Amino acid sequence: MSSPTTILAPTTAERVRSACLRAETAVLALPGIDPVPTTLHHLRRCGDAVIAVPADSLAAALAATANETSAVLELTDHAPLPLREPVRALVWLRGWVRQVPPHAQRALAVEIAKDFPHPGLLDVGHGATLLRVVVNSAVLADTSGAESVDHADLRAATADPFCEMEGAWLAHMAEDHADLIAQLARHLPASLQGGRVHPLSIDRYGMTLRVESIDADHDVRLPFSAPADDIESLSKAVRLLAGCPFLNGLRRI
Repeated sequence: MSSPTTILAPTTAERVRSACLRAETAVLALPGIDPVPTTLHHLRRCGDAVIAVPADSLAAALAATANETSAVLELTDHAPLPLREPVRALVWLRGWVRQVPPHAQRALAVEIAKDFPHPGLLDVGHGATLLRVVVNSAVLADTSGAESVDHADLRAATADPFCEMEGAWLAHMAEDHADLIAQLARHLPASLQGGRVHPLSIDRYGMTLRVESIDADHDVRLPFSAPADDIESLSKAVRLLAGCPFLNGLRRI
């Protein structure tokens, strides 16, 4: 009797990490006030999040006057390609928000810049203030459903190694390798063969295609035969998945 096939895929905690790193927009929800858009967000290795909000916002005032305030940080992961439905995933980080002490704001901004050199850090102390979200749990939702992650798993997880270059890769595939996408589309169920196919995401374990049909959108996961550890192995994995006899891979972005 053969053993069951293991489907390679990132853990939910890893997907949360990757989505937070890619997300361009985030909104902080606090009790009794309207949601406040953040000017930057950074999920730290410790599992807590640091965000920047306007210094004159109600969120900043509430965090400064209350010792701990329940909070939800909502992040939106958009597809890097123009799609009919651009949102790939939503992440909710739930926990408590605190103001970073004023005397520590600039030092923390400098520390964050070492790993996350966001231009919004330059505004800290000049119209923007840093808040710390002590995360208890996270929820990730996409077309496959919603899953929760506790703080311990989130702290232990890392983002996908190809997360930050994913957008450039998908754009390159869509613009210059329509033949490769057509080959990958052969893995789709017969019921989806007539839709418009786009590369939606790629990670070390596989890739996902978005099929835009007349009635709805469908996301189909295509796992690699083995995880990819570097650019060359990722390129080869895509070519193998497509059944391409030339395994030199896509040219580097």
